[in-house]
Amino acid sequence: MRTISRAKSLNGNTTAVETGRPKRVLALALATALLRWPAGNFWRLRKLVTLAACIAFWELASRSILPALNPRFAALMPPPSSVLIAGAELVINGVLFKHLLASLKRTLVASLLAGAIAVPLGIAMGWWPAVYEQLDPVIELLRPVPPLSWIPLSILWFGIGDTQNQFIIFLGAFFPILVNTIAGVRAVEPNLIRAARCLGAEGWTLLYRVVFKAALPYIVTGIRIGLGVGWMCLVAAELVGAASGLGFLINDARNFLRTDIILVGMATIGVMGLTMDRVLRLVIRRAMPWYRGAVR
Repeated sequence: MRTISRAKSLNGNTTAVETGRPKRVLALALATALLRWPAGNFWRLRKLVTLAACIAFWELASRSILPALNPRFAALMPPPSSVLIAGAELVINGVLFKHLLASLKRTLVASLLAGAIAVPLGIAMGWWPAVYEQLDPVIELLRPVPPLSWIPLSILWFGIGDTQNQFIIFLGAFFPILVNTIAGVRAVEPNLIRAARCLGAEGWTLLYRVVFKAALPYIVTGIRIGLGVGWMCLVAAELVGAASGLGFLINDARNFLRTDIILVGMATIGVMGLTMDRVLRLVIRRAMPWYRGAVR
Protein backbone atom coordinates (compact mmCIF):
# COMPACT_ATOMS: atom_id res chain seq x y z
CA MET A 1 0.00 0.00 0.00
CA ARG A 2 1.30 3.43 -0.90
CA THR A 3 1.70 5.94 1.88
CA ILE A 4 0.60 9.45 0.94
CA SER A 5 1.30 12.38 3.26
CA ARG A 6 0.74 16.10 3.02
CA ALA A 7 3.84 18.29 3.14
CA LYS A 8 4.82 21.82 2.27
CA SER A 9 7.26 22.20 -0.55
CA LEU A 10 10.06 24.73 -0.62
CA ASN A 11 7.89 27.25 -2.46
CA GLY A 12 5.29 27.12 0.28
CA ASN A 13 2.65 25.14 -1.58
CA THR A 14 1.03 22.13 0.05
CA THR A 15 1.57 19.03 -2.05
CA ALA A 16 1.01 15.32 -1.78
CA VAL A 17 4.21 13.37 -1.21
CA GLU A 18 4.44 9.66 -1.88
CA THR A 19 6.68 8.40 0.91
CA GLY A 20 6.61 4.78 -0.18
CA ARG A 21 8.30 5.37 -3.53
CA PRO A 22 11.59 6.75 -2.14
CA LYS A 23 11.89 3.67 0.09
CA ARG A 24 11.47 1.32 -2.86
CA VAL A 25 13.83 3.30 -5.07
CA LEU A 26 16.47 3.47 -2.34
CA ALA A 27 16.25 -0.25 -1.59
CA LEU A 28 16.47 -1.12 -5.31
CA ALA A 29 19.47 1.18 -5.81
CA LEU A 30 21.34 -0.31 -2.84
CA ALA A 31 20.62 -3.87 -3.95
CA THR A 32 21.77 -3.13 -7.51
CA ALA A 33 24.97 -1.48 -6.29
CA LEU A 34 25.84 -4.44 -4.05
CA LEU A 35 25.23 -6.95 -6.84
CA ARG A 36 27.42 -5.02 -9.29
CA TRP A 37 30.21 -4.39 -6.77
CA PRO A 38 33.24 -6.59 -7.64
CA ALA A 39 33.84 -9.21 -4.96
CA GLY A 40 37.53 -8.37 -4.80
CA ASN A 41 36.83 -4.80 -3.75
CA PHE A 42 34.95 -5.60 -0.56
CA TRP A 43 38.22 -5.65 1.38
CA ARG A 44 38.52 -1.91 0.75
CA LEU A 45 35.46 -1.32 2.90
CA ARG A 46 37.53 -2.11 6.01
CA LYS A 47 38.27 1.62 6.28
CA LEU A 48 34.56 2.25 6.85
CA VAL A 49 34.15 -0.11 9.81
CA THR A 50 34.27 2.69 12.40
CA LEU A 51 31.87 4.83 10.37
CA ALA A 52 29.47 1.92 9.97
CA ALA A 53 29.59 1.26 13.71
CA CYS A 54 28.77 4.91 14.46
CA ILE A 55 25.83 4.86 12.04
CA ALA A 56 24.55 1.63 13.57
CA PHE A 57 24.74 3.11 17.06
CA TRP A 58 22.96 6.24 15.81
CA GLU A 59 20.16 4.08 14.36
CA LEU A 60 19.84 2.14 17.60
CA ALA A 61 19.90 5.25 19.78
CA SER A 62 17.29 7.06 17.67
CA ARG A 63 14.87 4.14 17.69
CA SER A 64 15.35 2.74 21.20
CA ILE A 65 17.47 4.79 23.59
CA LEU A 66 16.34 8.36 22.89
CA PRO A 67 12.57 7.65 22.93
CA ALA A 68 12.98 6.13 26.38
CA LEU A 69 14.95 9.13 27.66
CA ASN A 70 13.15 12.03 25.99
CA PRO A 71 10.51 11.48 23.27
CA ARG A 72 10.68 15.14 22.20
CA PHE A 73 14.41 14.99 21.55
CA ALA A 74 14.02 11.67 19.75
CA ALA A 75 11.56 13.29 17.32
CA LEU A 76 14.19 15.91 16.46
CA MET A 77 16.96 13.35 15.94
CA PRO A 78 15.77 10.95 13.22
CA PRO A 79 17.63 7.69 12.53
CA PRO A 80 19.97 7.38 9.52
CA SER A 81 17.37 5.32 7.64
CA SER A 82 14.92 8.25 7.79
CA VAL A 83 17.66 10.62 6.62
CA LEU A 84 18.39 8.33 3.64
CA ILE A 85 14.69 8.22 2.74
CA ALA A 86 14.46 12.03 2.93
CA GLY A 87 17.58 12.32 0.77
CA ALA A 88 16.17 9.89 -1.80
CA GLU A 89 12.93 11.90 -1.90
CA LEU A 90 14.85 15.14 -2.52
CA VAL A 91 16.91 13.47 -5.26
CA ILE A 92 13.83 12.03 -6.98
CA ASN A 93 12.05 15.39 -6.87
CA GLY A 94 15.18 17.17 -8.17
CA VAL A 95 15.17 19.62 -5.25
CA LEU A 96 18.58 18.59 -3.92
CA PHE A 97 20.31 18.96 -7.30
CA LYS A 98 18.72 22.37 -7.83
CA HIS A 99 20.12 23.77 -4.58
CA LEU A 100 23.44 21.96 -4.98
CA LEU A 101 24.02 23.45 -8.43
CA ALA A 102 23.17 26.93 -7.13
CA SER A 103 25.75 26.59 -4.33
CA LEU A 104 28.42 25.16 -6.64
CA LYS A 105 27.94 27.95 -9.17
CA ARG A 106 28.41 30.64 -6.52
CA THR A 107 31.45 28.92 -5.05
CA LEU A 108 33.24 28.35 -8.35
CA VAL A 109 32.64 31.88 -9.65
CA ALA A 110 33.80 33.54 -6.43
CA SER A 111 36.80 31.19 -5.99
CA LEU A 112 37.98 31.76 -9.56
CA LEU A 113 37.73 35.53 -9.04
CA ALA A 114 39.61 35.27 -5.74
CA GLY A 115 42.40 33.24 -7.35
CA ALA A 116 42.62 35.57 -10.37
CA ILE A 117 43.25 38.54 -8.03
CA ALA A 118 45.12 36.91 -5.14
CA VAL A 119 47.78 35.06 -7.17
CA PRO A 120 49.13 38.06 -9.16
CA LEU A 121 48.87 40.28 -6.08
CA GLY A 122 50.69 37.70 -3.95
CA ILE A 123 53.48 37.37 -6.52
CA ALA A 124 53.88 41.15 -6.61
CA MET A 125 53.96 41.40 -2.82
CA GLY A 126 56.43 38.55 -2.51
CA TRP A 127 58.74 39.76 -5.27
CA TRP A 128 58.83 43.53 -4.84
CA PRO A 129 59.51 44.76 -1.27
CA ALA A 130 58.00 48.19 -2.00
CA VAL A 131 54.65 46.62 -2.93
CA TYR A 132 54.75 44.45 0.20
CA GLU A 133 55.48 47.42 2.45
CA GLN A 134 52.52 49.36 1.11
CA LEU A 135 49.93 46.59 0.99
CA ASP A 136 50.86 44.42 3.96
CA PRO A 137 49.30 46.75 6.60
CA VAL A 138 46.04 46.83 4.65
CA ILE A 139 45.99 43.07 4.18
CA GLU A 140 46.79 42.35 7.81
CA LEU A 141 44.09 44.78 8.91
CA LEU A 142 41.40 43.06 6.84
CA ARG A 143 42.53 39.44 7.08
CA PRO A 144 41.58 38.85 10.76
CA VAL A 145 38.02 40.09 10.16
CA PRO A 146 35.78 36.98 9.78
CA PRO A 147 34.04 36.82 6.38
CA LEU A 148 30.72 36.21 8.14
CA SER A 149 30.94 39.61 9.85
CA TRP A 150 30.66 41.16 6.38
CA ILE A 151 27.20 39.66 5.81
CA PRO A 152 25.20 42.67 7.13
CA LEU A 153 27.24 45.10 5.02
CA SER A 154 27.11 42.86 1.96
CA ILE A 155 23.31 42.70 2.19
CA LEU A 156 23.16 46.49 2.36
CA TRP A 157 25.56 46.86 -0.56
CA PHE A 158 24.40 44.09 -2.89
CA GLY A 159 21.00 43.03 -1.57
CA ILE A 160 19.99 39.39 -1.22
CA GLY A 161 21.16 37.24 -4.10
CA ASP A 162 24.14 35.70 -5.87
CA THR A 163 26.34 38.81 -5.73
CA GLN A 164 26.08 39.03 -1.97
CA ASN A 165 26.85 35.33 -1.53
CA GLN A 166 29.78 35.47 -3.94
CA PHE A 167 31.23 38.44 -2.08
CA ILE A 168 31.31 36.43 1.17
CA ILE A 169 32.88 33.44 -0.60
CA PHE A 170 35.43 35.73 -2.23
CA LEU A 171 36.53 37.05 1.18
CA GLY A 172 36.82 33.52 2.54
CA ALA A 173 38.94 32.26 -0.37
CA PHE A 174 41.02 35.36 -1.09
CA PHE A 175 43.27 35.60 1.95
CA PRO A 176 44.45 31.95 2.14
CA ILE A 177 45.44 32.09 -1.53
CA LEU A 178 47.17 35.44 -1.09
CA VAL A 179 49.16 34.48 2.02
CA ASN A 180 50.30 31.16 0.53
CA THR A 181 51.34 32.85 -2.71
CA ILE A 182 53.45 35.40 -0.84
CA ALA A 183 55.07 32.62 1.20
CA GLY A 184 55.75 30.60 -1.95
CA VAL A 185 57.47 33.48 -3.75
CA ARG A 186 59.61 34.24 -0.72
CA ALA A 187 60.55 30.58 -0.34
CA VAL A 188 62.04 30.29 -3.84
CA GLU A 189 65.64 29.11 -3.62
CA PRO A 190 67.94 32.10 -4.28
CA ASN A 191 70.35 29.87 -6.22
CA LEU A 192 67.59 29.22 -8.77
CA ILE A 193 67.15 32.94 -9.33
CA ARG A 194 70.90 33.51 -9.62
CA ALA A 195 71.26 30.61 -12.05
CA ALA A 196 68.41 31.90 -14.21
CA ARG A 197 69.95 35.37 -14.30
CA CYS A 198 73.30 33.88 -15.30
CA LEU A 199 71.52 32.22 -18.21
CA GLY A 200 70.02 35.53 -19.32
CA ALA A 201 66.57 35.44 -17.74
CA GLU A 202 65.32 38.85 -16.59
CA GLY A 203 62.10 40.70 -15.90
CA TRP A 204 58.84 38.93 -16.63
CA THR A 205 60.64 35.88 -18.04
CA LEU A 206 62.39 35.33 -14.72
CA LEU A 207 59.18 35.97 -12.80
CA TYR A 208 57.13 33.46 -14.78
CA ARG A 209 59.64 30.76 -15.78
CA VAL A 210 61.35 30.53 -12.39
CA VAL A 211 59.57 32.31 -9.54
CA PHE A 212 55.98 31.43 -10.41
CA LYS A 213 56.69 27.78 -11.17
CA ALA A 214 58.84 27.37 -8.05
CA ALA A 215 56.07 28.89 -5.91
CA LEU A 216 53.34 26.79 -7.55
CA PRO A 217 53.15 24.16 -4.75
CA TYR A 218 52.43 26.91 -2.23
CA ILE A 219 49.88 28.49 -4.57
CA VAL A 220 47.89 25.29 -5.14
CA THR A 221 47.92 24.63 -1.40
CA GLY A 222 46.43 28.09 -0.88
CA ILE A 223 43.81 27.37 -3.53
CA ARG A 224 42.81 24.14 -1.78
CA ILE A 225 42.50 25.91 1.57
CA GLY A 226 40.72 28.90 0.04
CA LEU A 227 38.21 26.70 -1.77
CA GLY A 228 37.38 24.89 1.47
CA VAL A 229 36.99 28.11 3.46
CA GLY A 230 34.89 29.64 0.70
CA TRP A 231 32.61 26.58 0.65
CA MET A 232 32.03 26.93 4.39
CA CYS A 233 31.36 30.66 4.10
CA LEU A 234 28.88 30.05 1.29
CA VAL A 235 26.58 27.96 3.44
CA ALA A 236 26.60 30.54 6.24
CA ALA A 237 25.87 33.33 3.74
CA GLU A 238 22.98 31.37 2.22
CA LEU A 239 21.37 30.93 5.62
CA VAL A 240 20.52 34.63 5.74
CA GLY A 241 20.90 36.00 2.23
CA ALA A 242 19.74 33.59 -0.46
CA ALA A 243 16.62 32.14 -2.03
CA SER A 244 18.35 28.92 -3.15
CA GLY A 245 21.34 26.79 -2.26
CA LEU A 246 22.18 24.23 0.39
CA GLY A 247 22.24 26.83 3.15
CA PHE A 248 18.76 27.98 2.15
CA LEU A 249 17.60 24.35 2.05
CA ILE A 250 18.81 23.79 5.62
CA ASN A 251 17.24 26.99 6.90
CA ASP A 252 13.94 26.30 5.13
CA ALA A 253 13.84 22.79 6.60
CA ARG A 254 14.39 24.26 10.07
CA ASN A 255 11.22 26.33 9.68
CA PHE A 256 9.21 23.12 9.20
CA LEU A 257 11.12 21.12 11.87
CA ARG A 258 12.41 18.74 9.17
CA THR A 259 15.53 17.53 10.94
CA ASP A 260 16.00 14.79 8.36
CA ILE A 261 16.29 17.32 5.53
CA ILE A 262 18.69 19.42 7.64
CA LEU A 263 20.94 16.37 8.03
CA VAL A 264 20.67 15.64 4.30
CA GLY A 265 21.85 19.17 3.55
CA MET A 266 24.73 18.87 6.03
CA ALA A 267 25.79 15.51 4.56
CA THR A 268 25.66 16.95 1.04
CA ILE A 269 27.88 19.84 2.10
CA GLY A 270 30.46 17.44 3.51
CA VAL A 271 30.39 15.09 0.52
CA MET A 272 30.70 17.95 -1.98
CA GLY A 273 33.55 19.52 0.00
CA LEU A 274 35.41 16.22 -0.10
CA THR A 275 34.62 15.76 -3.81
CA MET A 276 35.88 19.22 -4.76
CA ASP A 277 39.12 18.67 -2.85
CA ARG A 278 39.66 15.26 -4.51
CA VAL A 279 39.00 16.69 -7.97
CA LEU A 280 41.41 19.56 -7.31
CA ARG A 281 44.07 17.13 -6.12
CA LEU A 282 43.58 15.07 -9.28
CA VAL A 283 44.04 18.16 -11.44
CA ILE A 284 47.16 19.10 -9.50
CA ARG A 285 48.54 15.57 -9.91
CA ARG A 286 48.06 15.72 -13.66
CA ALA A 287 49.38 19.27 -14.06
CA MET A 288 52.28 18.91 -11.59
CA PRO A 289 53.46 15.28 -11.62
CA TRP A 290 56.73 16.34 -10.00
CA TYR A 291 54.94 17.75 -6.94
CA ARG A 292 54.93 15.03 -4.28
CA GLY A 293 52.32 16.81 -2.15
CA ALA A 294 49.67 16.20 -4.84
CA VAL A 295 49.74 12.42 -4.53
CA ARG A 296 49.37 12.14 -0.79
